[in-house]
Amino acid sequence: MNPYITAALIFPLGLGTTITFASSHWLLAWMGLEINTLAIIPLMSQHHHPRATEATTKYFLTQATAAAMILFASATNAWLTGEWEIQQMTHPLPATATTMALALKIGLAPVHFWLPEVLQGLDLTTGLILSTWQKLAPFALLMQTPWTNPELMITLGLASTLVGGWGGLNQTQLRKLLAYSSIAHLGWMVLVLQFSPQLTLLALLTYFIMTFSAFMMFKTNNTTSINSMAASWAKAPALTALAPLIMLSLGGLPPLTGFAPKWLILQELTKQELPLMATLAALTALLSLYFYLRVCYAMTLTVSPNTLTNTMPWRLLTPQLTLPLTISTTMSLLLLPLAPTTLTLLTP
Repeated sequence: MNPYITAALIFPLGLGTTITFASSHWLLAWMGLEINTLAIIPLMSQHHHPRATEATTKYFLTQATAAAMILFASATNAWLTGEWEIQQMTHPLPATATTMALALKIGLAPVHFWLPEVLQGLDLTTGLILSTWQKLAPFALLMQTPWTNPELMITLGLASTLVGGWGGLNQTQLRKLLAYSSIAHLGWMVLVLQFSPQLTLLALLTYFIMTFSAFMMFKTNNTTSINSMAASWAKAPALTALAPLIMLSLGGLPPLTGFAPKWLILQELTKQELPLMATLAALTALLSLYFYLRVCYAMTLTVSPNTLTNTMPWRLLTPQLTLPLTISTTMSLLLLPLAPTTLTLLTP
């Protein structure tokens, strides 16, 4: 794509999110979400491949449905209470409808079905934008909306961690695997949202860093399936050595960065006298850990002298910029000791 066109599309992508961040009125927030959606659609369909076109159509229909639900819910709230303010949505009916619409926008279970299919049809760069930047605006609204129905939030959170773990078990495509990983991580965030919004913010930032690392790693290796990961040691041996650690960080194993939010969330749930929820969430994390371990196995234990069906890639110097990957990988692996400090900074 022409760099001028790309810049012209990335600008409204940032603008839409910023408008939603800055708004306290539902109409302005809805406008920001719409600008955001319309800006990413040309980026999604730029390759003119049937799968990309299908993914773009699915994404557009899903986001349009969610936006219509938000508009309907906010208008209903204005009709019932006379308030258009985001933080004044006190009536349970529009509040529940808005929560479900925002859950559909970010891909929480049980309204998650579009996310793996859409992500599978995109290239890795657009997939990265969809998995990180596009979550920011709906999450900002979810954090501002009053939680009139705590049981709904806990149900959405637990269902997402379960579906995110279970759905990824049988996947061989890395983009679908990262989609289910996204669903599971968002489930953890929503689970603790009503008890500690700072923890949710910490989990969101950590998820962004780790997901950025994973996508950049796959992009550098130019791979989209688990089988082709097995040949990556011939192309980038140092990256192949670090990749299992990135995957285990996504799985939440200590002493890696990904352990911090899970540990703090389980601690918070226990403090709130919800030990059953904490136990179920910890058990669903084991499901996610299994499919991360599958990627680790493919990368590290299926190397020579085992027979591979894939063609070995040439070990050439990559033309891609590797500094962002280096920084994000370092952060994905080594930030656990800073977790208490980060949490202190996030606490108002």
